[in-house]
Amino acid sequence: MDRGRFHVPAGVRDWAVALGVTALLLATGLSGERPGTDAELLGSALLAVGGLALAARRRAPLTVLTGTALSAVGYAAAGFDVLAVPYLVAVYGAVRAGHRSRTVAASVTLLAVLHITALIFHEGPTGEALAQARHVLEIAWLIAAFAAGEALHQAERRADEAERTREEAARRRADEERLHIARELHDSLTHQISIIKVQSEVAVHVTRKRGEPVPHTLLAIQEAGREATRELRATLEALRDDDTAPPRGLDHIAELVERTGRAGLEVTLTMEGPRPDVPAAVGRTAYRIVQEALTNVVRHAAAATASVRIDCRPDSLAVQVDDDGSATPDTVPMPGLGLLGMRERVTALGGRLSAEPRGEHGFTVRAELPVERAS
Repeated sequence: MDRGRFHVPAGVRDWAVALGVTALLLATGLSGERPGTDAELLGSALLAVGGLALAARRRAPLTVLTGTALSAVGYAAAGFDVLAVPYLVAVYGAVRAGHRSRTVAASVTLLAVLHITALIFHEGPTGEALAQARHVLEIAWLIAAFAAGEALHQAERRADEAERTREEAARRRADEERLHIARELHDSLTHQISIIKVQSEVAVHVTRKRGEPVPHTLLAIQEAGREATRELRATLEALRDDDTAPPRGLDHIAELVERTGRAGLEVTLTMEGPRPDVPAAVGRTAYRIVQEALTNVVRHAAAATASVRIDCRPDSLAVQVDDDGSATPDTVPMPGLGLLGMRERVTALGGRLSAEPRGEHGFTVRAELPVERAS
């Protein structure tokens, strides 16, 4: 605990200000010239209400602004010649909270009403002179309260902007560090797994050359090494998809479909509508959705065919990947990292993603990407 600093809660400070202003108003109002008995009781109550309302100025600045304005009109009409201190504090709080235009409108209205009230209460030429002098004083105090609130509002806004900039810089450095660590880990694992893969393949080759049966354990190690190598290559491709690598987009989907077809899956590509000049982020997301969907089909779906459909519209881009795999309507999609990654990409662009079994068997992934809202 820092013993050199004593922090007072904001609520305690607000109540202290409210009680102090209330005491000041009551002392000033009751020490001066008082109206009749009934008016004096009503005016005293309004003085107290206006001061105590300041306890809520942080939570409801506009409500407090309205309440203090009404109380000021009320005790002025009751005959109390007291400066509207609660309203000045409320003006400061409302402007600090960013409500400049409403505060100006409320203040202009209040000044006009108070001026008329003063003319009615103080009759004659002397009363009119007093009303004019009071009007000038109120304007000066209002300008001072408005300026103080605006100054603090701007200072807080700049402080928030500086804090947000620091957070963005820290997050960017953390992302760069994670990317560096992931690449280092990939290089290290690739080397070790490559050794395991080569040694297992040599062992299988030598065993078969001798005419001996290959142990199932050795075959499992060989297959695991191949699968791990493919996984690491896919990971490296994703890691290198940054600003230094050529971006993948709609123009590369045909190549992706052809490459997947060479792996043994029959894939068809259909593109409907005129090819729009979509933003790079939309094209890149469409490519990644097709890539991830086809990867899942090859690995998990036990499918023979798949279809990719790109529907180009003036204001959106629809991407759909269907397969005839083993999924059924009762199958519950597992929220793996690939599906989560696709959903995050689509949501970031303001689009929608659905991934679910279709018909009697098979799976479908469909994404709708807005073109105009993307950047």
